[in-house]
Order: sequence, then structure tokens, then C-alpha cells
Amino acid sequence: MSLQELPVPATMREVMSMFATGVVVVTVGGEHPHGMTANAFSSVSLEPAQVLCCVAHSAVMHKSINSERRFAISIMAADQERHARYFADKSRPLGARQFEAFDWRPGARTGAPLLGGALAWIECELADSHDSGDHSIFIGAVVGSLRGSGADGLIFFDGGFRPGAAPTPAE
Repeated sequence: MSLQELPVPATMREVMSMFATGVVVVTVGGEHPHGMTANAFSSVSLEPAQVLCCVAHSAVMHKSINSERRFAISIMAADQERHARYFADKSRPLGARQFEAFDWRPGARTGAPLLGGALAWIECELADSHDSGDHSIFIGAVVGSLRGSGADGLIFFDGGFRPGAAPTPAE
């Protein structure tokens, strides 16, 4: 095996594409609702319940989270690749119009759109944020969560979307 050295940003993009992640759509409600596909999402703590999401400083979502101080996460099912691609497309409409093509409901605690058909939903209030390089790490205090169906999840790996199989129940 030989290692190919590339400039650091290109190397990091290539290397990180080999780390399989789940796919979420981060949403913000309020006067200017917005959604964004993300895979830089993780649980931080169970007590207190906290999650994190990393967002580029240049993204519309960065300003939206800082402004609203609340956000929601919809964890994508394997059959929601269309959702993931749509909310990653910078040419989609802004504001409430971007949600017209999908089933959704406002979160009870945050008002942020929760996308129908997702595996699970998490509503958060912004607890903290940290700038790191060209991104901010937003820490969300979980104020509500709900698990949906046991369907397969959507995975992002090697630059593409793939279905991730749900575990089979132990007998």
C-alpha cells in the first residue's frame, strides 16, 4: 500500500469521504425557515442530552442558527436521498418555499420543520457554539426527540449516498 500525498484540504476531503456517516437535514423555523443537509452531526452527551452539528461560516444555516437559537434535526431514512440532495442544493428556493415539496410539520418545542418519513427527530435550543477553522460547531441542548420507524438509514460514503441496513432484532 502506498500513500498518495495531496494538498491538505484535498487530502482531508478524500480521506474523510472514507468515513461513513449518517445523513440528517438540519432545519430552523421562525420568520426565515431554512434547511440544510449535513453529515457532520453527532451525539455529545446523554446527561444533559446534547448533540452537535458543524456548519460552514459561509452557509445560510450558520446565520439562521445564530439568529433563531433553535434548530431541529431530521435523521434521513434510506428512501430519502431526494430530500438529502434537495437540501444540499444551493439553487433551491429560500424561506418557506423550500419546504413545499415535502411533508413536514413544525416542531412542538422549536417550530423548526420536522421532515415526514424521517427515522427520528431531535429539537434543540442552542447551548453553545465554537468556531473552528471555516466552520462553527453548534451544540444543541435537546428539548424534544422522537423515534420513528425502524426503516433503514441513509448513509454517505465515498462521495455518494447509500442505504444503511437497520440491525435485525436479537432473538
